[in-house]
Parts: sequence; C-alpha cells; structure tokens
Amino acid sequence: MSADERERAYLDHAATTVLRPAAREAFLEASAVRGNPSSVHSSGRRARSVLDEALEQIASLLGVRRSWLIMTSGGTEADNLALRAVALGAHAKDPERTAVAVAATDHPAVVATAGSLASGSPAIEARELPVDHLGALRPEGVAAALADGAVSVVSAALVNNETGAVQDLAALAAAARPHGTLVHTDAVQGVGHVSLPSWEDVDLMSLSGHKIGAPVGVGALVAKPEVPFAVTSTGGGQQRGVRSGTLDAAHTAAYAAALQETLAEREQQSRRLRALSARLRAGIRAVDPGARFTLPEDAPQSGHIVHVIFPGADSDSLLFLLDERGVDSAAGSACSAGVTQASPVLAAMGVSDQQARGALRLSLGWTSTERDIDLLLAALPESLERARAVGALFG
Repeated sequence: MSADERERAYLDHAATTVLRPAAREAFLEASAVRGNPSSVHSSGRRARSVLDEALEQIASLLGVRRSWLIMTSGGTEADNLALRAVALGAHAKDPERTAVAVAATDHPAVVATAGSLASGSPAIEARELPVDHLGALRPEGVAAALADGAVSVVSAALVNNETGAVQDLAALAAAARPHGTLVHTDAVQGVGHVSLPSWEDVDLMSLSGHKIGAPVGVGALVAKPEVPFAVTSTGGGQQRGVRSGTLDAAHTAAYAAALQETLAEREQQSRRLRALSARLRAGIRAVDPGARFTLPEDAPQSGHIVHVIFPGADSDSLLFLLDERGVDSAAGSACSAGVTQASPVLAAMGVSDQQARGALRLSLGWTSTERDIDLLLAALPESLERARAVGALFG
C-alpha cells in the first residue's frame, strides 16, 4: 500500500486545521455575489451587504464593535500591524515611546517584527521579556522592561504555538497599565481552545482563519478605537486608513461561519481534546518511559497541543519516519519556509539545542479522534527506534 493510500492520522492542527463545511459553504455563497463592496451601484451594495453582515457577526461573537475589526490576510499580517503600525503611531503621538516589548517565546511574526523596528526611522527598540521553564512571563522581567515608560506596546501570545503554554494576560495588563502601555496578544492558537482574554486586559488581539476551520488567507486584528496607528499601507483608505485595499467579502463570510461554530462548541471540544491529549500522553509514556513532556499536565496550557522530547532521537528523522507510516506531525522547533531551525521557544524555556533535538509537536483539532491516537502510537515505536539510530550517528 502506498503512502497516499494508507489511512492517515492528522496531528498538525496547530499549523492548519481542517476546513469546516460551514466555512466552505459561506465562502462559495459569498463569492457568487458580484461587485466590489466599495462600489455604489446595486451589485456593489449587495456585495457590501454580504461583507457588513459577516463583520457584524464577527464583532458580535467577539463582544466588540464592528469598528474595532481590521480584516487581514492572516495572523502574521495582524501581528505586523499590531507591532509596527502601532509602535510608529504611538511614537508619532508621544516621541518618548521608543520601544516595544515582546515575550521571548512569541511567534516569529511578533518577535521578528519587533526586532526589525530598530533599523527603521524612527528607530524603535525591541525588548525581550524572559519566561520561566513553563513558558510563563517572569514578572520581574516585565517590570524591568516597562519601568522607564518608553514601551508603547507589550505583546504576549495567549497560547504558545509550539508548546501550548497559556499566558496570564491579566497579570501582564496589571503591570502595563500604570505605564500607559498598550497590551497586544496573538490569540491565533487560543480561539476555540481557551477563554479569550477580557477587553479590560488587552487593547489588540490577532486572529487567524485557518487555525479554526476557515480558509487560508483571512484573519483579523481587533483593536480598540483609541489605539494609535501609523499608516503603513496607502490607497483607498479602507479599514480606518490602516489597511487600504478591496475588502474581501467571501473570506470574511467564511471566517464568520468558522468562528461561530468554533466558539459555540468551545467548551465541549475543549473537554474532548483534553481527554484525547491525556490518552496521547499515557500512550507515549507506555512506548517510551523516558520521554519528556515540555509542560507537565498541571501547567497552564491549551488542551490541543502535546509537546514532547524524545531523548537521543533526531526530530527531522522522526518526522519523516512518522510521515512514512501515515502520521502528520511537526517538529518542536520553529519551521520557516520549510527549513527546520533551532527552537527559540525551547531555548527561552531553558532547553538546550542538544536536548531539543528529539522534540515533537502533536496537535489536535475539531476532526481529531481516538483513531488518530491509535495510528500515532502504532507508528511510534519503530519510528522512534530508527530516529534514535540516526541521532546516535550525529550526536
């Protein structure tokens, strides 16, 4: 039987989950409506009506006003706007705001964007917030970064995309408010898995469609109206002048449909996926008692990600061998343009590159079943043995 014909276990939902039928139908229905939403003729007004209905639905589901929504191409663009456009806008409003601060374990869309600001004009300093061995922000590090009042925006992901660690955003907000610092969170991995933060605690929130069952190519930055933005994209002045360009009614409708289903079933799915994660952990321990879970079960974390390190194994080989046996998974390290790199997330948590070599991220989603777990556990023993043989050659 070929690899294409074999039953497969999809355990990479944190990268992209499965498209929801409701989102597919909403996209197809909206895409059949002709016209540009900015046009004033009848077709344009019909397209605008489709867009407006979707935006109202998204805003209602998130508990915000529609004017807070800036639709984007995904979480990466939303993060870029939150760090770059807001940092520059805050500096224009108050020249003393010359820095941003980001969690050391945040997504590259946050960390790399913050780092790039130093080479711009004006130059904005990026300050890295340290974390402990569980990926939680160190309060003393946050306090030191914010003490001089120069930080315009501080960012920490609600749920870490690699380990599943959940950040205490209320505590971050309590530290930021006395300094007038805005709080941003990348909530891409959190939607549908944990409670979203209170709008008392955050000012900006990044979202992405393909993590919740909408198509790739849609996301949002939710921003309070008082958040200052610099114009980084010029054109027709759409979306508060922050992101010019033709508004995408079809993708917005698909996102609204996926978000509605995701939030409606959050509690039920969260319980179900936590039970699957517990079964997955138990099975891995039975296969390899020496396996190390990056987060213990009682640590604050989302239930859909299990991050494990197999000492002595080569993670690239393990991925390939599992793939060959019908299991889709991911390395624990960050992956950019298909190139596996050392994980800055694990490094920030005190895990050495050598220790992290056998890392594996297994992530669950709305289509996950016990059969997925069974297939992984059946494929793991031989795959792990061979991956350790490779690790011994290069160790």
